[in-house]
Amino acid sequence: MIKTVLLCAAAAAFALPTFAQELIARQGDDSVRLSENACNSELVLRRLEPATVAEYKAASAVFQGQRYTACWRIMGNVAHLVYEDGDQGIIPVRELKPDLTA
Repeated sequence: MIKTVLLCAAAAAFALPTFAQELIARQGDDSVRLSENACNSELVLRRLEPATVAEYKAASAVFQGQRYTACWRIMGNVAHLVYEDGDQGIIPVRELKPDLTA
């Protein structure tokens, strides 16, 4: 399954917002939620280059009503996501907003 619904805009030169709560990107009913907590999904961690594991943080996504676990890290002006099923995607930092509902 391709999870790039939210991930197709070009990256802009913005810094990652500082956040005490989670960040979220939404498109319709689909969303990606980024946390500052360390990535703890063994399925994702096995897919990462060992040298980069410490850089990844926990994330979750809802696409077409189905929930997915992922991990993310900043790469330039985008958040790079790796999902448990091996799918990957990017979200421009400018698309991330504080989740005021969390």
